[in-house]
Amino acid sequence: MYIARPPTGAARHRVVVGHQLFGVDAPVRAFADRLAAAGCLVAVPDLYHRTAPGIELAQDDAGRARGFELLHALDRDEVVRDVAGAVDVLGGDPARVSMVGLSMGGHVAYLAAARLGLAATAVLYPGWLTGPQIALSRPAPTVTLTPAITGRLLFLVGADDHVVPAADVATVGAALRDAGVRHEIVVYPGTPHAFLLPGPPTFRPDPATDAWRRIVELITS
Repeated sequence: MYIARPPTGAARHRVVVGHQLFGVDAPVRAFADRLAAAGCLVAVPDLYHRTAPGIELAQDDAGRARGFELLHALDRDEVVRDVAGAVDVLGGDPARVSMVGLSMGGHVAYLAAARLGLAATAVLYPGWLTGPQIALSRPAPTVTLTPAITGRLLFLVGADDHVVPAADVATVGAALRDAGVRHEIVVYPGTPHAFLLPGPPTFRPDPATDAWRRIVELITS
């Protein structure tokens, strides 16, 4: 588990980060460090620790192929326990902890919001919430757990995301509205999957800047 602490003073906020397909890699650690610089104590659990502890995958075809192998080996209850363990590291009270999840980690964050009673959750371009394509979304699709979400939820996605089609965004939005969850959905025009973290060609500075602002506002409000 990667821990990032504020450089000076006590942490004002506590945040779990759910990593992308590629593991707790340098871009994710840099994102956690950026949250720490904003006054947060941050924990990033290694969701692959049972099968490939500490793995960091290259963001190329081979890395994606291995990442999908690891993704399909994940179990819903186990990853929720991983997030709960991170909450314990951050003080043990989920009602005082937020979570930011990226891609695969966004799916895990949605699960954790429903299972753990987190204070607030930012879900960025989460795949496969509406169907049973991956083990994390079985036995029933993760979106069916929406009525159990008690905290606020921010859903950020690009309009050109090949993993999260517009129909999935509409389905999740309807579920959040029907369940009375306090939420906001933001769709960035002309924006692909994985736009937040610098480095890959999918990075988009303007949506990333806006997303960062919204994430910080969610965590600190």
